[in-house]
Formats: sequence, structure tokens, C-alpha cells
Amino acid sequence: MGIDVFKFITSALDPVERIIDSVHTSDEERMQLQAEVTKVKNSFSGQLLQYESEILQSKSRIIVAEAQGQSWIQKSWRPIAMLTFLVLVVCDSFGLLAFRLSDQAWELLKIGLGGYVVGRSAEKIAPQVVAAFSGKRSGGF
Repeated sequence: MGIDVFKFITSALDPVERIIDSVHTSDEERMQLQAEVTKVKNSFSGQLLQYESEILQSKSRIIVAEAQGQSWIQKSWRPIAMLTFLVLVVCDSFGLLAFRLSDQAWELLKIGLGGYVVGRSAEKIAPQVVAAFSGKRSGGF
């Protein structure tokens, strides 16, 4: 989602940069205008990263709440679902299933595994990226 928005913002500001390049002003004024456009792009990027970070934090809080829940099934349904898909993939790979897994099943597996792995990675680096865009320095960056 965030990458599509980032591409939209970048492509929306590209015509402005082309207009600045074609304006008949001094090089200094042109460079100043280009610097302002770059500043706007960076501001949008920083806000977008902040938004993405907040989404990841919300998702993380949901997973933590599930893991700390009262019920065994509440704590375990995600790992059980992913292990079930892992078994299906192994069986499918060795031709042990009476039917082949559909494309939708593979997509669901990609989302499940990719979302968990990428989500955990992004959760760890997002604060540092946001801090870099906002001009702050973070401990490990």
C-alpha cells in the first residue's frame, strides 16, 4: 500500500520538476525551486513512513494481545494455520495430495509467511527510517 502511495506522490510531483527545469530563470532560482520540491517529497515520504509505522505497530499490538490471551486457541491459531499450510505445501510438492493446491492457496501462504517475516523486519527498522526522514537520529542508525 505504502509503496503505491509513494509512487503516486513521486509521479504527481515529477511534472512540477519538469516545469521548473523549463522555466527561464536563473540557475540559482531554479535550484531553489527544485530544492523546495525535494523538501515536499521528503516531507510526504516521512509522513508516509510514519503512517506505515503506526499500522505495523497496530498489527503488532494485535498479535501480542492474541499471544497473551486467555484461550489456548487465541494464542495458537496463527501458528497452527501456518503449519497447516506448510504441511499442505510439502505434500503438494511431493505429489501426495489428491489435488493440487490452487493459486489462491499459494497466495494465502505467501501473504501469511511474507506478512509475518516482512512485518517483523519492518517493525524493527521502521522507527529508524522515520527518524532519519524527520531529521532525528535513532540509537542504532
